[in-house]
Amino acid sequence: MGRKQSFTATELLDTTKRLVLEHGYDGFHLKLLSEHLPGARSTIYQYYSNKEEIVAACMKHVIVTVLEQASAVDETDAMSALQQLLLIYVGESQLHQLLGDAYKINTANSPAAANDLEFVEQAHLTLKLQLTRLFERAQQDKKLRNDIPLPVLVGVFFNLINTPNMLNIPTPQWSELLFQMWIGGARS
Repeated sequence: MGRKQSFTATELLDTTKRLVLEHGYDGFHLKLLSEHLPGARSTIYQYYSNKEEIVAACMKHVIVTVLEQASAVDETDAMSALQQLLLIYVGESQLHQLLGDAYKINTANSPAAANDLEFVEQAHLTLKLQLTRLFERAQQDKKLRNDIPLPVLVGVFFNLINTPNMLNIPTPQWSELLFQMWIGGARS
């Protein structure tokens, strides 16, 4: 049986994500990418012109997934919606690590990369507005303390995403545990 000669754009972006997370933006290059994909390196250029375009498209691909999931959350109950969002964010906990390298992408010679990074920025703002809206509603409904400033509540909530899962608990249970810790604290 012959070796697979090509790959899809999704396979390319998923492999890019994995490699950028493993090696960082500076350690990622097209030769490394081609070593982890079937077929010739030239196939990569059928999708993207350069490293900047591939990484920016990867960032867009990941945030589109998060945005689609977050947009589908039922916001009727603010606390339930926050819990659902935490599960989404924990499931894509590496998003911020990935986006942390966005400033390194030189968009001067790559309009496609510039457009993708602009989309990422707008999507990030949309997600932030959703969270702010839900936190404000939860405070109005007296489900969250009003004596704690909103930026503190949001900041601690976001830091939950980076909590190491040293017990390797499945993501849904891990997210639930983190949410319960955030809501109730560690007191008995």
